[in-house]
Amino acid sequence: MTAKTSERLLNEIWSALGGAPEWLPLARFKTEGASPSVFAVSDLAASSIAAAGLAVSELVSARGGPMPSVAVDRRLASFWFNHSIRPLGWKMPPVWDDIAGDYRTADNSWIRIHTNRAHHRAAALAVLKVEPLREDVARAVATWNAADLEGAIVNANGAAACLRSRGEWAMHQQGIAVAAEPLVHWAAVGAAPPPPWELSRERPLAGIRILDLTRILAGPVATRFLAGYGAEVLRIDPPGWNEPAIVPEVTLGKRCATLDLKTPTGHGALKDLMAEADVVVHGYRPGALTGLGFAETRRRALKPALIDACLDAYGWTGPWRTRRGYDSLVQMSSGIAAEGMRAQANPTSDAPVSLPFQALDHATGYLLAAAIVRALTARATGGDGATIRVSLARTASLLLQWRADENEPAFATETQDDIASAVENSSWGPVRRLCPPLTLEGAAMRWDHPASALGMHDASW
Repeated sequence: MTAKTSERLLNEIWSALGGAPEWLPLARFKTEGASPSVFAVSDLAASSIAAAGLAVSELVSARGGPMPSVAVDRRLASFWFNHSIRPLGWKMPPVWDDIAGDYRTADNSWIRIHTNRAHHRAAALAVLKVEPLREDVARAVATWNAADLEGAIVNANGAAACLRSRGEWAMHQQGIAVAAEPLVHWAAVGAAPPPPWELSRERPLAGIRILDLTRILAGPVATRFLAGYGAEVLRIDPPGWNEPAIVPEVTLGKRCATLDLKTPTGHGALKDLMAEADVVVHGYRPGALTGLGFAETRRRALKPALIDACLDAYGWTGPWRTRRGYDSLVQMSSGIAAEGMRAQANPTSDAPVSLPFQALDHATGYLLAAAIVRALTARATGGDGATIRVSLARTASLLLQWRADENEPAFATETQDDIASAVENSSWGPVRRLCPPLTLEGAAMRWDHPASALGMHDASW
């Protein structure tokens, strides 16, 4: 049964997190079936959420309580990896820009162009020398070789990835570098006296301050999970930034403020926030925070026992360690989309086949959340801070090792019983959410703040 695959995958993830194997039997998986994919994406969803749940359970135990059992509904976990939000009387904007997507190239290959951000769209159009019409983009792309166009768009500060097979990625310099990296890098640093912290079993992360400097999508998923168990999450964005198709999904449970870090006022405000934070989560490209005056040594000086958690797309070593990337692009680069194409039922179609949802983003987010909670446990008992690093590409390497069970039936379609009854009054209108996929004995996953537009709150604890 596929639930057994979830158990085996959890075993691998928990080991990568440094968790003790004796805690694994506390986790249970419910619901058979799977989302359609050549890869075990439903098991990745369930096991990554279970790992985060086990970490919270371990924290409760370390603070003197009995270790709560953990149950994950595999079907709801897969649904949460897609969208949790169900608007009432209004619609979410489209996720993709109208020219984003896969295009065939002159060498009979494919490239994916990511144009959701305005400057990435402008970069791609400038390289292709066309107007923003999908037909014109397709004609222009068809005159390029895939690798050449990928390089041209990336060099123009755009975002693109050509289709590579799993074997090609395994021989690529970046693929080799990522394969040698740990799934979760975690180093204890900056020992200090354990801070005072009175544990609430019902809200295990109450009293923890988390400074969220992340954007689409893995980082916000991590901090949304942490908010679900009581953490105070303050998200900071630059003025004018927005992610209209994503923000209502991921700002649940958070307060959202804006700061211009290039000004003395904004810089000073972030410094003060960081000095009082327990955790900083960031997804800036390597060197960006340093350029803003917040190098890791500076962050550590402001808070010696800080848990500094960061993520990127293509890994922390190798020639692409600073490359812009997103889930859909990493799927193209790493061989996931090519494997999906090769395994599809229709042999006459050779278009890339992506995962049914952005599983790399979501799974990486829950891995990050699990590592943060385990670091909080270590800090509560020994006073250590921590540096944590994860990447979408390394999560892709994990998923590539786990094929789906071809005989597993598809999940039953969503019903009203899958949706929580409470109405959430978001900034955009009323919504309902899917029921939480994780059940932690004695501690319900719930959020203290509805999803809010960016910049709605003060930049203060």
